[in-house]
Amino acid sequence: MKHLKYLLLIFSIISSAQQRIVKELDTNWKFQKGKSSEAYQVNFNDSNWEQVNVPHDWAIYGPFDKEVDKQTVAIIQNGEEVASEKTGRTGSLPHIGTAWYRNKFMIPEYEKGKKVILLFEGVMSEPKVYLNGKKIGEWAYGYSYFYFDISNFIEEGENTLAVEVSNPAFASRWYPGAGLYRKVSVIVKNKESINQWGTFITTPFINNELAKVNIKTKTSGENIQLITTIFNAEGTKVNSEKSTIKFNNEFDQNIKVKNPIVWSPENPYLYTAVSQLYEGDILKDEVSTRFGIREIKYEANKGFSLNGEIRKFKGVCLHHDLGPLGTAVNKAALRRQLTILKDMGCNAIRSSHNMPSLEQLELCDEMGFLFLAESFDEWAKPKVENGYNRFFEEYAEKDVVNLVHATRNHPSIVMWSAGNEVPDQWGSEGVKRAKWLQDIFHREDPTRPVTVGMDQVKATMESGFGALLDIPGLNYRVHLYEEAFDKFPQGFILGSETASTVSSRGIYKFPVEKLSMKQYSDFQSSSYDLEYCSWSNLPDEDFVLQDDKPWVIGEFVWTGFDYLGEPTPYDESWPSRSSYFGISDLAGLPKDRFYLYRSRWNTTDETLHILPHWNWKGREGEKTPIFVYTNYNSAELFVNGKSMGVQKKNNSTSQNRYRLMWMDVNYEPGTLKVVALNEEGEPVAEKEIKTAGKPYKIVLNPDKKTINADGKDIVFVEVSVVDKKGNPCPTATNQLKFKVKGKGVYRAACNGDATSLELFHLPTMKLFSGKLVVLVQSIDEAGSINLQVTGKGLKSAKLDINSTD
Repeated sequence: MKHLKYLLLIFSIISSAQQRIVKELDTNWKFQKGKSSEAYQVNFNDSNWEQVNVPHDWAIYGPFDKEVDKQTVAIIQNGEEVASEKTGRTGSLPHIGTAWYRNKFMIPEYEKGKKVILLFEGVMSEPKVYLNGKKIGEWAYGYSYFYFDISNFIEEGENTLAVEVSNPAFASRWYPGAGLYRKVSVIVKNKESINQWGTFITTPFINNELAKVNIKTKTSGENIQLITTIFNAEGTKVNSEKSTIKFNNEFDQNIKVKNPIVWSPENPYLYTAVSQLYEGDILKDEVSTRFGIREIKYEANKGFSLNGEIRKFKGVCLHHDLGPLGTAVNKAALRRQLTILKDMGCNAIRSSHNMPSLEQLELCDEMGFLFLAESFDEWAKPKVENGYNRFFEEYAEKDVVNLVHATRNHPSIVMWSAGNEVPDQWGSEGVKRAKWLQDIFHREDPTRPVTVGMDQVKATMESGFGALLDIPGLNYRVHLYEEAFDKFPQGFILGSETASTVSSRGIYKFPVEKLSMKQYSDFQSSSYDLEYCSWSNLPDEDFVLQDDKPWVIGEFVWTGFDYLGEPTPYDESWPSRSSYFGISDLAGLPKDRFYLYRSRWNTTDETLHILPHWNWKGREGEKTPIFVYTNYNSAELFVNGKSMGVQKKNNSTSQNRYRLMWMDVNYEPGTLKVVALNEEGEPVAEKEIKTAGKPYKIVLNPDKKTINADGKDIVFVEVSVVDKKGNPCPTATNQLKFKVKGKGVYRAACNGDATSLELFHLPTMKLFSGKLVVLVQSIDEAGSINLQVTGKGLKSAKLDINSTD
């Protein structure tokens, strides 16, 4: 697809006015894990059931158990040919089984004759839904958004909603979570109304003086008219249009915006379109849709451009779990992730390998991230026994339509992905499926291109699979980039998944060397960032392609954060139960590799980072290489004031091009200092680390000190220990305890150790490499919150947090 022009839009449906009522069903849920029973639907005594709030993930509370996901399998995607026993592949958490959720709710505003929609934003998985004892529908895919019209089932007064959820074994390649893990809402509106996900906003013409905003609005009702008004980010009216003529139940409006402010990662400016539906002079419905004005293009030999500016995707892949919170969606946790990535210089997210949460897209719109919205990890051919292949023929089109309709108004989304490493890459049937899915995306959204993450690149060259895609996405296979560019007709290549470098935060192994699938007795990987998987490579190899090949349009690193499940290279080694791929660990604490990417991606802020730590009792006199990740081209290293010489980045190897490395440093306790030099060889910045003494005092560092008293907001508190001189203790493993008082609750803790079997929700945990993170959550009442952290032999620490309405 050459010289295609994609112009767009977009986002979230926020209802207002009494014509439309949206009730989020987040409280008063009863939960019971057990066998399937239709008796749970209605008139059932659930007084002994657990009371939970939704979003809810029942499995994250553990315990970790090797038997949960033990399987004997050869993982074809990893190039394995012989089956072996795998553990921890889906996080070793108890997600398998059947459970029921029940909620009794009332809608005082409901009147007979109204239209009522029941909306689910994600249920893991295969939900069957009952209202007042009658089955109203079911769905298959755990990541899909879906809704039912329950107008004929709703009753005045109290209603009983029951949802049966079933998670079979061998249904996922990573931790999928379990239950009602995303929002559930009831929408009450008039029959004369705007359809669910019925607004589609594009911006087909943009220049400095004028933008044309096209708004297509599907509605129900006769003799109606639509008035759409556009407001800027400051709430000032920009323009409006009134329409009385529909085409196939759809209004089609074109509204001028003078001197438009375009949306970009650097300036994520958002407009709002307020759509008001009238019958005569009576307002029947009102919907607000947030959108951005922006232009995207993909061109041969040039690549991707946004608003006329060529740029590369500096992206990461993200699984949907939020570490110690599991898969239960939480906006504060998502915002923290994106804030960390923004500081790294990341500008793009790939939802791997499923539909993203609507909250994540809202934040990407607001904070300025380009987004690759993915759909499936399987098509008709299976990767796992009970995967999506069971539902593909019946559900794939419905799931794609719902994905596009629910999210197409987000300006952050700049491409769709129809799949990831699907076994259907082989053979003619796979080519037909790829075209069929791409055609559905084009039909529902003609403004964005479609990709697939391909790992069988040779096969897709021969079959035509890769040639038919709008964007050929290569997962790894750096040695095939040149050949793929030569054979594929699009004129560019996307690194849809890159690196798969593995490391454990604060853990360093000797000797320091490049290694594939290396294993150690402690089940950790070295944070010298030179270890990778059998199918992958080191970050520097992707950097070379991104920097030297204009037809390589960017990369999405596997992964931005560690996630539950897939503990490669230790998936045969219990108790490993989470990944080592993350640039930051499962707690969200940056690994050393964070600064390697930051030194290249963050072009505005200084980066100067030294590794490893300098506490090596017993290694005195032994070679202990020093790496420095920095945006400066050269630096001088000092050990206890003695110069180890100046290193300059050079092209002798891909590592030397992006890292400063002193390979022959002998360890001696004391002070390690690096001085960065400018192009004239003058000192411009310095950083030092010191050998620490025994742990003495606990230190607390929150990501914020004020939170919303909504029962959902969370403060993430980094907990570390220092010696008597205030030096961080990088090898500390003290057991700590946490206590929360006042208008908040202890929510969870995480130390980032992929082998830890400590439960996140219990108020105690060991430090890992000297750090962990404690999560404190608000309640529905404002006031002061106090966190106290204690540890045997350590000076305790307290933190006051302000919770406000």
